[in-house]
Amino acid sequence: MSRLALSDTDKQARDWFADTTKSLGCKVIVDAMGNQFAIREGLKEGPPTVAGSHLDTQPTGGRYDGILGVTAGIEMLRTLHNNSITTTFPVGVVNWTNEEGARFPISMVSSGVWAGSIPLSHAHDLKEVGTGSATMKSELERIGYLGDKDCSFEAVPLAAHFELHIEQGPILEAENRKVGIVQGVQAYKWFTVSVRGADCHTGTTSFSHRADALLVASKMIVYSHRAAARKGALASTGILTLKPGSTNTVPGSVDFSLDIRSPDNHIVSEVEADCKTAFAKIAAGEDVEGLNTDFVASSKSCSVDWKLDTDSPATKFHPECISCVEDAAKSIFGGETQALTKPMTSGAGHDSVYTSKRCPTTMIFVPSRDGVSHNPVEFTKPEDCAMGAQVLMQAVLRYDRKRAEGKV
Repeated sequence: MSRLALSDTDKQARDWFADTTKSLGCKVIVDAMGNQFAIREGLKEGPPTVAGSHLDTQPTGGRYDGILGVTAGIEMLRTLHNNSITTTFPVGVVNWTNEEGARFPISMVSSGVWAGSIPLSHAHDLKEVGTGSATMKSELERIGYLGDKDCSFEAVPLAAHFELHIEQGPILEAENRKVGIVQGVQAYKWFTVSVRGADCHTGTTSFSHRADALLVASKMIVYSHRAAARKGALASTGILTLKPGSTNTVPGSVDFSLDIRSPDNHIVSEVEADCKTAFAKIAAGEDVEGLNTDFVASSKSCSVDWKLDTDSPATKFHPECISCVEDAAKSIFGGETQALTKPMTSGAGHDSVYTSKRCPTTMIFVPSRDGVSHNPVEFTKPEDCAMGAQVLMQAVLRYDRKRAEGKV
């Protein structure tokens, strides 16, 4: 499954989301970022307690990442509807736009706008990755999802946000556990690193006279791995763009993404600082940690510039929401709760990072086979999906009851 944000297939999924939730008695609100809020009335008025996630995917697919959280939320609405259950306060489901950041390169961008952390104009002006010229705003208009509601926590307030998600890692499966009770999300920063050298002919320019931007960028990427490993952090490059893109021309321009992650904010900052110092030396042609071994020294050098694309500090989720998930798990697993559940920190970013800035939030994980995600073989057993959906619904209903009792 490949469903990039604001594509034609994304429109189909959005239309299905709207039609399905309306048939279950919900009002659907669409904001200026295309976020869809399906809200079911309660006995009392107030902001809804919601289950939220996303329906867009990475280019290489994944049938569960994000999608499970939305479809399980809809199943919650269907269960309430079919059994004529009315909650004290409104409940609902949210489909957040472009969570993946795969087509428009800021992840969780629309929940970020909703939280007031990302300017709407900046999000609307984001251009799609690659050679296309589409922007988020132009594609929202094209598929008919540029909503007339302001994208903000003030215009569409939420009482609490619960997100069911696949783990995207191997821990739950390896330990034979069924539910991860997520305590927070690790810190990460995304950068675009730009290396500039000089285009030249591959056959007539010797190594000693080249400013090979791709060769320099390759050394930087290797160094980023070393720098992160030293600190117990993670670093990855997922996008590489070079010019002019000809077999017999040495690239003079390279842009690459750099993703740095750690549970600790200061570790991310330390790896960033380390890389910035080293990258400047590598661009100048200096030998950093033996990266020039067996390479021909050049009289030419390159330049390097950094642009911060996303800064997501470590997130701690709300204790009352976590308590609702814990109680839901206990009601299902009983005496096996400790063996079948696990407190966890998410290694990946999610829309819950931004919702946590404006309303009580937590997440629920279910196992991923072999820990694989962002891949066509991504899989979670049907019974594990069902278990996660059960915990999600109970957690939402327990939070609604706490609201009714004035405990939150």
